[in-house]
Amino acid sequence: MSQPANLLEVVELSAHYGRVHALKPTSIRVGEGELVTILGPNGAGKTTLLRAMLRLTPATGRVIFQGRDISSLSTHERAAAGVIMVQEGRGLFGQMSVRENLTLGAYTLGAEAGREIDAVFDLFPRLKERVDQIAASLSGGEQQMLAVGRALMARPKLLVLDEPSLGLAPRVAMEIIETLGALNRKGLGILLVEQKAPLALKLARRVYVLSLGRIAAELPASEIKSHHDLARYYLH
Repeated sequence: MSQPANLLEVVELSAHYGRVHALKPTSIRVGEGELVTILGPNGAGKTTLLRAMLRLTPATGRVIFQGRDISSLSTHERAAAGVIMVQEGRGLFGQMSVRENLTLGAYTLGAEAGREIDAVFDLFPRLKERVDQIAASLSGGEQQMLAVGRALMARPKLLVLDEPSLGLAPRVAMEIIETLGALNRKGLGILLVEQKAPLALKLARRVYVLSLGRIAAELPASEIKSHHDLARYYLH
């Protein structure tokens, strides 16, 4: 099967926290309409890679999106180009309502924001039921739905997610993951960091395994059959 054209290409991205070389020169790609997952043990550098990609963490290297080198762009400009991230911790405005949080995600759309809200409510009917509740009063699963919904309001071309199942009950985590799968099947490119490998492997086409700040392996998701397969890469 031929590879899809690159949507995202990260070239030799590297980041430090003080004297700690948290992310060694790392290159990954996400094809058009592809769902790619990054797996690895705690402290491997997964979040650092995403933050460096979005310029939330100082880094060296290149980020190419839809054939355009966006390495010099700010975080805001990268988001405007279509790279939208749902960070670990969700980053919601707790004292604002569901509607207000969603509307903030579509601040560039103006009058068209209403149509995007309807699309989010189709994906997450529970958010429609709680549209006037403040975000802080939602359950953990509902807050994660809101975080994903707010990201979708910006009409991303690439959706980047950091640990979307973190702290969620298994049933709710599966619901979130299945929704991401449905979005991907409609053509949305997704880059997913996920600690719960079995969830991520249900959806991913390709997997990068990150260990000790570097890529230990890149392989088709279908080749990972068990935790033992992953463990041998984690220990590289």
